[in-house]
Amino acid sequence: MAQISFRVDDEIKKKAERTFDDIGISMSAAINIYLKTVVRENRIPFELSADPFYSDENMSRLRESIRQVRDGEKKLTEHEIIEV
Repeated sequence: MAQISFRVDDEIKKKAERTFDDIGISMSAAINIYLKTVVRENRIPFELSADPFYSDENMSRLRESIRQVRDGEKKLTEHEIIEV
C-alpha cells in the first residue's frame, strides 16, 4: 500500500472531516473512493466550475444579509455600479 502526502487548507480539512464523519467514513476511505472512481471512469468524477456564486459559503452570507434586511438590522442602498 502506498502513502500520499499533500497539503490542504486547515479549514477545508476540518469541514471535510465533519462531512466524512456525518457520512460515516474516514478521510482515507473518502480519498480512496475518489481515486478508485478516477481510475474506473478515467476522468475527474465531477464537473469543475469557476462560478462560485452558489457555493455554500456565499449562499449562507446571502441568506444572512436577507435576514438582516428583513429584521431591520441593515438597510439597502443604491450603489453607483448597479443600475436600478
